[in-house]
Parts: sequence; structure tokens; C-alpha cells
Amino acid sequence: MPTPDFIIELRKSIGHSLLWLTGVTAYVRDDAGRVLLGRRSDTGQWALVYGIVEPGEEPADTAVREIKEETGVDAVVTDLVAVTSSDRIITYGNGDQAQYMDHSFLCSLRPGGNAKPFVGDEESLQVGWFAVDDLPSPLAASTVERMAVFRDYLERREHGDRAAIFRGGR
Repeated sequence: MPTPDFIIELRKSIGHSLLWLTGVTAYVRDDAGRVLLGRRSDTGQWALVYGIVEPGEEPADTAVREIKEETGVDAVVTDLVAVTSSDRIITYGNGDQAQYMDHSFLCSLRPGGNAKPFVGDEESLQVGWFAVDDLPSPLAASTVERMAVFRDYLERREHGDRAAIFRGGR
């Protein structure tokens, strides 16, 4: 679903005014260490799976839902990697404005679940697994930024540090 129903209802009252939203980003790895990406239909760029948290929904559940909806892959959340907020205001093609607080999750395949990606909805043109050192282009700028956060986290995790990244004191 491109725009959640609750946002469509809010937009009836507030028009294109700025909305502060909670989002999720999922970095899904398969057993070979490849990452799951989708080529977005709105921009043509490749991106990590991401989406908007519905009212009352747990962010980790949102990540699993978005992965399934967009790629058909069954995943589980293994780590909270980061909680970050952007000062960047996004203006969509229709004029709607939004800013996001993002929960970034590391995910793995659900044992016994589907691991073969397919285009699951109208948000994607293509989906697939990619080696981290051989990513498709063009990559969305937000994905480039978030991939750096995931790389940092995974490097620290290898040395025993599983603490999520929280940025403060900007």
C-alpha cells in the first residue's frame, strides 16, 4: 500500500502540511550475506525496504510486514540497529510534506519461510538479493546513508557491541 489510510484521512484535514511520521528501514540478509533491495516505482532507484508505522503497530512488526508486502520474503527482526531523526523535509510529487523518525532493523530469513523475492506490490519494479560489494545503481541517497549505518553496526557487532545507534547532541 503506497500511502497508509490514516495518512490519507489526515491529509483531508491538513492538506500538504508537514507531517511527522515514524518509519522503519529493514536490512534483510540471506544466508549468503546478500542484502534484499527493491527498485522503487516512484523514483526508479534501488532501496532498502522501508515503510511507515501504522497507528498502534510495533515498529519491528512494521518492518516484517513491509518486507513481506514489497518482496514476498518472510523475515524476522534480529537487531534494532538505530533510531534516527532527519531534519530533511521530504516533499512528494503531489506536494505532501513529511519528516521521519526512522527505526532501522537488521533482519534475517524466517526459518522455513519464503526466501525467493518477487515484486509484491505497486511500490516496486524489481526486487532481489545483492552482494554488499556489488550493489545495483542508482541507489537512493537514503539507502546509501542507511547502508553506512548498517555497515558500522555490523562491524561493531562482530566485536561484541550490539548497542543500537542513537544520535544526540547535534
